[in-house]
Amino acid sequence: MDEDSRAPFTSLRRLATAEQACARCTLYRDATQAVPGEGPSGATFMLIGEQPGDKEDLAGKPFVGPAGRILDQALHDAGIARGDVFVTNAVKHFKHEMRGKRRLHKRPNTYEIDRCRIWLDGERKLVKPAVIIALGVTAARGVTGKAVIITKIRGKTLSLADSTKLFVTVHPSSLLRIEDEDEKHNAYRQFVADLKKAAAAV
Repeated sequence: MDEDSRAPFTSLRRLATAEQACARCTLYRDATQAVPGEGPSGATFMLIGEQPGDKEDLAGKPFVGPAGRILDQALHDAGIARGDVFVTNAVKHFKHEMRGKRRLHKRPNTYEIDRCRIWLDGERKLVKPAVIIALGVTAARGVTGKAVIITKIRGKTLSLADSTKLFVTVHPSSLLRIEDEDEKHNAYRQFVADLKKAAAAV
């Protein structure tokens, strides 16, 4: 698989097909399928999450679960058209542990993120977004190849080696874990503000 994955891909469809055969780390063994990115080639924005969740693993599509619904609403509130967005994840297979009959999310480790980076780089080369929005530390590592601290770079406009602008914010799933309604509302407003800043950079 490694030899094939070094070949240049001429379309997102061919890239997605190659991802389905990926065995670069062990996550493919317990996942239903790889979940490739989705959206138009030439999208202005690329939004990168951590990994597929349970719903995404079953559907084969990114951000179709509860976090995806929050993301869709936040994009709307930030004035970003969904048609201008390519959504994907830093890791393409669902990492989880069984708790009874439930599959509970587990955060990908550094090795898994780095082994999956070839697919993220392939998506970037094909889509050529003007702005990348990394949702959480795993996504930021997938883009930059290094560990980041969200609080230190959130709200800043970063520039990648290819001149693509990078913004780092929280993953929308973090909002789901906030129990206090006022705190959740404020966190959502800040999340939308981050997206608005990214939109203004275009």
